Amino acid sequence: MKPPKRLLPLIEYGLVDEVLYPLMSGKEADVFVVRCGEEERCAKIYKESRTRSFKQAVKYTEGRKVRNTRRARAMEKGSRFGREQQEEVWQNAEVSALYRLDAADVRVPRPYGCVEGVLLMELITDESGDVAPRLADVRMSAEQAVEDFDMVIRYVVRMLCAGIVHGDLSEFNVLVDEGGPVIIDLPQAVDAASNNNAREMFIRDVLRMTQYYALFEPALLQTRYAAEIWQLYEDAALEPETPLTGVAELDESAADVDGVMREIEAALEEHLERLAREADDDED
Repeated sequence: MKPPKRLLPLIEYGLVDEVLYPLMSGKEADVFVVRCGEEERCAKIYKESRTRSFKQAVKYTEGRKVRNTRRARAMEKGSRFGREQQEEVWQNAEVSALYRLDAADVRVPRPYGCVEGVLLMELITDESGDVAPRLADVRMSAEQAVEDFDMVIRYVVRMLCAGIVHGDLSEFNVLVDEGGPVIIDLPQAVDAASNNNAREMFIRDVLRMTQYYALFEPALLQTRYAAEIWQLYEDAALEPETPLTGVAELDESAADVDGVMREIEAALEEHLERLAREADDDED
């Protein structure tokens, strides 16, 4: 296929040999499958801030440090240069998070660098070599749901130990390959220690995953991992392999749990409606 304009520099630099096909177009980026030597990889082209529709971006960027004072002042003023720097910081956040999480034994696509607003990373495939499906498109047994849910919970623990909260974790930001769940889409990842919204986002992430896996094993709704994990984190008692019980009381005074649950329920309703529409399309 004809290479998109934004991928031409990577071809000129010899980082990409061929653009094979578009993989997806989302609210933040367009993703293409590319050939790099003998490997197929993903090329994620970030959309400019004026076209990106991500909600409440300020909540996610709180606490991100900019060492260069000139850049920091420009970002505060909102000048053209400042907006360019904000975009660079946003993109670099995902690259940094991927490297940190890969080193922390969290299953994420392996990053190969970010060049001129394009992130090159591992292409996650299934056992047949096809692009791995999203969790939202996978059906599973109750036993498999429990196994994969436990794996995801362990990943969010390792993420938190690495100082990172995903911030937008859901069945749409997890792929499933032969080895299980793979967490993707991290430009909105927040610093657990310096972002005042980190606790709320962490609870929302865990509740979303609990609600989704509970579609296949309703007993998971009885677990309280979010509160337990965060309390261990605040007590400086959380380690990557800390044993968990799934038993804890949610502190509703410290987070808008009802609001989070309403958001989760709305997302689930939207997901079920989409599945119903797809089923109708298949019948037609």
